[in-house]
Amino acid sequence: MFGSQLHNQRTSWNAILATLQMMESGRWTNAWFFDHFIPPWGFTAEVRDHDGFDTFEGWSLLCAAAAATSRLKLGVLVTGNTYRNPALLAKMVATVDHISNGRAILGIGAGWNIREHEAYGWDFPSMRERSDRLEEACALIKTLFSADGLVDFEGRYYRLQQAPFAPKCVQIPHVPIMVGGMGEKRTLKTLAMYGDIMNVMVGPDEVKRLSGVLEQHGEIVGRDPGEIARTVHVPMRIENDEVKAARLRNGRDWMMIGPKNYVIDRAADFIEAGVTGFGLQSIPNKPEIYDELDREVLSAFD
Repeated sequence: MFGSQLHNQRTSWNAILATLQMMESGRWTNAWFFDHFIPPWGFTAEVRDHDGFDTFEGWSLLCAAAAATSRLKLGVLVTGNTYRNPALLAKMVATVDHISNGRAILGIGAGWNIREHEAYGWDFPSMRERSDRLEEACALIKTLFSADGLVDFEGRYYRLQQAPFAPKCVQIPHVPIMVGGMGEKRTLKTLAMYGDIMNVMVGPDEVKRLSGVLEQHGEIVGRDPGEIARTVHVPMRIENDEVKAARLRNGRDWMMIGPKNYVIDRAADFIEAGVTGFGLQSIPNKPEIYDELDREVLSAFD
């Protein structure tokens, strides 16, 4: 149920490995990395000082984590579709699924960081085109995951010609697909069509509302929304200074930031709203912090 997105930036492999080992020994169920090439702290094309901070590539970290762990489910939260051909991504996912013996999760989204697109020379289409590309990429990946024999695919943006896809995923019928994002018209529709996991960055009330939107899309496309897990990407932090905790929440009192019992109660609110998984954010790569959260918070949900 409880997982966390480890930091790719301003860290070391040794710090990541020590954190993964602590998570493996405790109640944590999954570990994630992000798919950014500079720290994702800006929303414009402006060049910022933090762009030069050390930042590891997420899928390479995931592959190493697959070999270094034995229990945690593993994913990138979430892969930017604009950075890789989706057929290549499908092969990467299947490879990690074999290395991990069936613990991979495919997180995918439309891509949003204009700064790194410009920095590395990737096209940054309109939001509409990126949404179109995401839908088509999910269709292509699902086709590869489920097809027997060679695959032909003729889309507007992607094409396969007698493409083999072997080995298949270890997981049956395939690696779970998380479609990340909260776009009500397009992203949640793509999720209803092709995904297995919803992931959003909102409070419990908004989770309920977006779940209702997802259910409407499911009715239209003929998909049982009960097949799709609800997960959230939100912070968790024990902060015993009430004034500081309130400042960090900044009016969003659903955030899991505060004394231990406050954090536990807010986590329970998410679970009551239908959330079955947490991909926590903003937790430093420090084993002692993960151990504290395990003992003080996660244990309350045994």
